[in-house]
Amino acid sequence: PPTPQPCRGPPSLYHERQRLELCALHALNNVLQRPCFTQEAADEICKRSLERLALGQILGFILNVPSHVSLGFVALPLRRKHWLAVRQLHGTYYNLDSKLRAPVAIGGEAELRAFLRDFLSQGLCEVFLVVPRAVEEAGAWLSPE
Repeated sequence: PPTPQPCRGPPSLYHERQRLELCALHALNNVLQRPCFTQEAADEICKRSLERLALGQILGFILNVPSHVSLGFVALPLRRKHWLAVRQLHGTYYNLDSKLRAPVAIGGEAELRAFLRDFLSQGLCEVFLVVPRAVEEAGAWLSPE
């Protein structure tokens, strides 16, 4: 059988190739179809304090967190990554993790920041902000320093 060839998109399709350990940066720029982010800009976003998040401008959060693996009631010594959502409704933030039987109230802004800080302190966790396009374009998801 013939050897499969890599798909070569149309000439106008933007595609950054992997270099160093910058796969998140390349993935962002590839989705946005232009070199929007530099390594320095991505690093700066990762270092900004949770206190600077303009929570009123953010629709929700998507977290990729470590999760224990179990077989029935037996916990295995394995960890996988799990995606969960957080959203605010009527001033209360909720954990909408699909592994929960029902949404769990986190609380107000202070409790949300503590919730996010707890996951981030465990390492191997990513937090994605879900914001309207206008908020993203204006950078309004961050409060001024």
